[in-house]
This record gives sequence, structure tokens and C-alpha cells, in this order.
Amino acid sequence: MGSLQLQDFVAGLVGGIASVVVGHPLDTVKTRLQAGQGYGNTLKCFLTVYRNESVTGFFKGMSFPMATTGLYSSVVFGVFSSTQRFLGQLRHGDAAAAPSLADMTVASSVAGFVSVAIGTPVDLVKIRLQMQTQPYSKADVKLKPTAPGSPVYRGPIHCFWTILQKEGIAGIYRGTVAMLLRDVPGYCVYFIPYAVFCDWATPEGCISPSPFSVWLAGGVAGAISWGLCTPMDVVKSRLQADGVYLNQYKGTLDCILQSYQNEGLKVFFRGLTVNTVRGFPSSAAMFLGYELSLKAMKRGQTETNP
Repeated sequence: MGSLQLQDFVAGLVGGIASVVVGHPLDTVKTRLQAGQGYGNTLKCFLTVYRNESVTGFFKGMSFPMATTGLYSSVVFGVFSSTQRFLGQLRHGDAAAAPSLADMTVASSVAGFVSVAIGTPVDLVKIRLQMQTQPYSKADVKLKPTAPGSPVYRGPIHCFWTILQKEGIAGIYRGTVAMLLRDVPGYCVYFIPYAVFCDWATPEGCISPSPFSVWLAGGVAGAISWGLCTPMDVVKSRLQADGVYLNQYKGTLDCILQSYQNEGLKVFFRGLTVNTVRGFPSSAAMFLGYELSLKAMKRGQTETNP
């Protein structure tokens, strides 16, 4: 792996960690709204979580994505940038050539496909932990281990192994189809608007965008992407939350049909507000962490090899 590719993967790692820290509390609210019962609207969900579980409730399931989202983002950004360079070399004879819209679309789609392999188990464990409304205690488990509201998983590792033992590899990759349908188009409306807004916010004559331009473009791209992907995100959340206490859905299509029959079209827009709002700060932090660490590594390389 060349130094440029390595830098992209490392910068993606930094960006991923930054986005988890900023976005996880709103992600918990989004998951509860989409897959839980009795939370009502966004504000009511916030208040319910805070009243029942205090501030710590918003950070449930965070340790696992914190440890893995860095890797996940590292792969996404690394694959996206490497694919763009490959296409630049293939189509224009120059890996550093400015990518066309077609190049960015292909690179985004490839990044979406690759990310699902890592992202599905990560999201599954995160959502299962977020849907537990009580901390784990052995006394509670002895009483009613499978009753709704009773804890099932002690933590991320226990959750992962429990799902693997009970449901096998298929269980770990539950929701893969829904995630592919969310992430492949989702990354197209993530990276492309980022490039467009970044270019728009960068004054003419500047070699690279300012941190503010990166923050603004990343935030807008995240809000657009998460807003448009909400319907499939609802399906994915429901499929992955299913199985904590009982199994309701046979697959992606069954989940779509049951959700529509029981709650109508509006169910697919659950969490739209919180998804869009969360998309701005978490993506702004992601791109800012990525671009700043990339710049720092390039500066360090220049100083080391003048």
C-alpha cells in the first residue's frame, strides 16, 4: 500500500472516531424512534430516554462503534479515494486528475458495497444494545430473561457472541440487503454533495478548502444523505432490532410490508428530523477529522522529506 492510500485510511480512522463522539446521542434517539415503541416524536423520545436512563442512556452501545467505526470509516474513505485514483489513472492517465461526476459515483458505490461487509455487524450490535432499556444485571436475567424491557446482553462482545451462537453468521449479517439499499445510493449522495459544496465554499485561487468550508460542506452532505436514506434506514433498524426479545420479520421485504400494513407510509419517515439534524454535526466532524489529519500527515511528510 502506497503512502497516499495509507494516509487516506488513517485519516478515515480519525474522522470516524470524531463522528461517533459527536453523533452517537442523536443516533440512539433515532434508533429508539424507528424501532422502539411509545417514544412518540423526537422531543418526547429525548425526554423519555433522559427521564428513564439519564444522560448515560444516550451513550448506550457507544463503545462498540467507537472501537469499530474508526475502522469502518477508514475503509470507506480509503476505498473511495483509492477507487477515484484508480479511475483517474485508467480514464485520464493521471491518478491525481480531478474526478468526474461518473468517477465519484462509481467510487461512492464501491465504498458503499465494501462498507456493508464491516458495517452490518457493527450496526447490529449497536442497535441491539441501544434497544435494551435497562443495564444488565444477573438478578434481572434470572427473573425474566426474554421479557421486553429485561436486559439480554452484558455488552458488545457478549452481544456479538450471543447472536453468533443463536443465529449463526446469517444472524450477524441480519439487515444486509436493507443496508446495501441504504448505503450504496447513500454514499453517492454523501461524497458528491460534499465535493460540490466544498468547491462552492472555497474561494477562487485557494489550493485547498478552509476548515470552515470542510465543516460546512461535510455537514450539508451528511444532512442530505441521512435525510434521503431515512426510509431504508428505518427498515434496517427494525430488522436489526428484531430478535432482541422476539423475531417478527422474515426479511427486508416482509419488514417493509408489515411496517406499511401496521403503521402506513409515515412509518418510513420515522426519525427523519433527528436523522437529518444528526447528519450535520456527525458528518461535519467526520470530514473535518479526515481532511485535517490528512493535511497534517502531508505536512509531516513534506518536513521529513524536503
